[in-house]
Amino acid sequence: MKLHSTIGYKIIQQWLAAKGHQPFPFQEETWEHIIHHKSGLVNAPTGFGKTFSVFLGAVIDFINQHPNNYQAKSKNGLQLLWVTPLRALGKDIARAMEEVISELGMNWKVGIRNGDTDVNERQRQKRQMPEALVITPESLHLLLAQKGYAEVFKSLKIIAIDEWHELIGSKRGVQIELAITRIVHVQQAQFNTHCSVWGISATIGNLDQAQEVLLAPVGGIGETVKARLRKEVAIESIVPDEIEQYPWAGHLGIKLAHKVLPIINDSRTTLIFINTRGMSERWYQTLLNIAPDLAGAIALHHGSIEQELRIWVEENLHSGKLKAVVCTASLDLGVDFRPVETVIQVGSPKGVARFLQRAGRSGHQPGEVSKIYFLPTHSLELVEAAALKSAIEENFIESREPMLLCYDVLIQFLGTLAISEGFKPDELYKEIIATYCYRDMTPDEWAALIHFVTAGGTALQQYDDYKKIEVIDDIYRITSRRIAMRHRLHIGTIVSESMMKVKFMSGGFIGVIEEYFISRLTPGDVFTLAGRNLELVMVKDMTAIVRKSNATKSIVPSWQGGRMPLSANLGKKLREKFNEALERSKGTRDIELEVLQPLFQLQEDLSHVPKANELLIEQIETKDGFHLFVFPFEGRLVHEAMAAILAYRISKIRPITFSFAMNDYGFELLSDQPIPVDDTNAYELFTPDDLLADIQRSVNATEMAKRKFRDIAVIGGLIFQGFPGEQKKARHLQSSASLLFNVFSEYEPKNLLLRQAYQEVLDQQMEEVRLRNMLERIQQSNIILTFPERLTPFCFPIKVDSMRENLTSEKLEDRVKKMQLQLSK
Repeated sequence: MKLHSTIGYKIIQQWLAAKGHQPFPFQEETWEHIIHHKSGLVNAPTGFGKTFSVFLGAVIDFINQHPNNYQAKSKNGLQLLWVTPLRALGKDIARAMEEVISELGMNWKVGIRNGDTDVNERQRQKRQMPEALVITPESLHLLLAQKGYAEVFKSLKIIAIDEWHELIGSKRGVQIELAITRIVHVQQAQFNTHCSVWGISATIGNLDQAQEVLLAPVGGIGETVKARLRKEVAIESIVPDEIEQYPWAGHLGIKLAHKVLPIINDSRTTLIFINTRGMSERWYQTLLNIAPDLAGAIALHHGSIEQELRIWVEENLHSGKLKAVVCTASLDLGVDFRPVETVIQVGSPKGVARFLQRAGRSGHQPGEVSKIYFLPTHSLELVEAAALKSAIEENFIESREPMLLCYDVLIQFLGTLAISEGFKPDELYKEIIATYCYRDMTPDEWAALIHFVTAGGTALQQYDDYKKIEVIDDIYRITSRRIAMRHRLHIGTIVSESMMKVKFMSGGFIGVIEEYFISRLTPGDVFTLAGRNLELVMVKDMTAIVRKSNATKSIVPSWQGGRMPLSANLGKKLREKFNEALERSKGTRDIELEVLQPLFQLQEDLSHVPKANELLIEQIETKDGFHLFVFPFEGRLVHEAMAAILAYRISKIRPITFSFAMNDYGFELLSDQPIPVDDTNAYELFTPDDLLADIQRSVNATEMAKRKFRDIAVIGGLIFQGFPGEQKKARHLQSSASLLFNVFSEYEPKNLLLRQAYQEVLDQQMEEVRLRNMLERIQQSNIILTFPERLTPFCFPIKVDSMRENLTSEKLEDRVKKMQLQLSK
């Protein structure tokens, strides 16, 4: 059966033609695979109709199955399960589906299932499932926690995973792997049917692996459909009028706010992406201060603002009523805001894929150019703009490495199955190892997990609280209503810092804020949230009670997730750009390198501008002591680990103590005595030999693993976070987690969750693989040691970063100005 000859295709083609559209070849290719019930992955740039490539395929297939009564046929059961990472995205997709269905005169219903879905709607869905259900990974697991869930999937034809490039490489991605494998197994075992699995992904460096991970539960074989359409991206840097020769991070952005106003005025709608929630609050206030006429036409959108306000912003973006929205990653993903014409990225996005994703929010239609402006927050970031352009030209996009052996997610999943229909371990083991994440799990590890959930493992067998799952007639179940209720409340893998609600004394809800930030304030302090200045009155339970404040000065909250590290791909391109930094022939270089010429010249005069195959080390003596600055350009996390390892290795030569500072470009070791690094030992100090052992000796790996373990213990259900409205404080969770961590360390050192905590520290916080790659690269590079008389343009921002911890932002600014003046003399 060829696609073009089917009635479903003809109906969809006529419908598209009536709207003046015709399908792209990649959409037709996907439809062809879908009607033959194959699985696969669709890869296309943002704004080219990826959603329709799978959704219309499901509609065509349904019409082909019911050619005579496809319009009248209703109550068909669930046909299409659409998994999406974001609630805002879900609403947008459901709206697009409903529009198609009503214009085709079909009787399909579209449902949405996420944390915001009210109880009545859930009950309606339980009685009669819609044909298309748009759902988040967490809500999908809640569905699997219902008695009789198998019936829901009896009629299911397609599971579509939207924005797969965002989900792979996270524990939410692992949740999806487990859900797919369960649905596929249940269909086969109980109804002898099978559904197709389709992933929808924007550009990602490891596309083949992304497909392999997604399709592992259905045999790992499928079609890759590439759109082969290049999305034109126009990137323009906003260049400061004066280039600071001694740059420092963060402050320059706000100073360039006036350069943003003409861009906003010339565009229908502009999205202004800021990397952190705290800075987005400052930008929103600044733009309102310098352009009061924008009041009512500009809005703020980030994850800590209460839901109603976020929805209002999204609705008004759709209708084109808003002229500009200051936002964070909360608007990163595929939400289709057609009126958005222009995007401004403030500060480096730290990754090529993220920059492309944000650029794609503008010109969100086939054939339109995505226009993005890059606004630096310090002058050196302009080099990152040049590096981004070069990476995009070469399609040099980051990979997302899949997570392996996440025992905490698996323990949670066992609980989910145990509160619904129960499971038999031997059968379930075969199913679990069909996933990519758990394919290397041994029978012994599986037995240890089962022992853990039924008896508390070796260490906790004295405590009834950890004997959650019982064996009844060979089936493993949770029978306690209390345990079942607690489990349902905590299904999910997103463990963030403990959040507090922020409310007015009169009762109005404003949003949420991290507990650690509020814990540093005293009543009477003024802070900013959701664009308002608020005075803290008191803290009651997990709620900060506030009143409006007219104070002109306020504290901007800093959220813990604020500092994204530079990606390996962008780091590589950045190092390459320094090859061109001092080229004299004008016109051959990027405009960004052109305007930075005075800064590079000063760096060269005082020290050296490192080429891609060089590692620069600067040793400088000031009144603070002896400084060693190292510039690998590998991102904050790698530098943090490397600083600790280098300090440890130097201390073996001579007993010496250091303080550290780092940014994305390099790191500093500061000591009160000369630092013994020279030509004779430099390569030795940067050797990859004994790396793992040195990591463990140099960093407090146990302390880091303890903090990691808290998240793992919460996901694995070892720690109960409290009922809604009465969450436990973060420090209580941490002390419970520490207690468990110590018990396992002493009485069950081979515990799988303990092992996972150490592994996650290595992979995520220490970036061990990237650290090793960096050291191997340095062994092949030239190490250049310089001894400047004073601070250089490259080391200055690291020095400023080391002062941040102890100074308020106003005092820091004054201090930096003094330092800049002294250095310019």
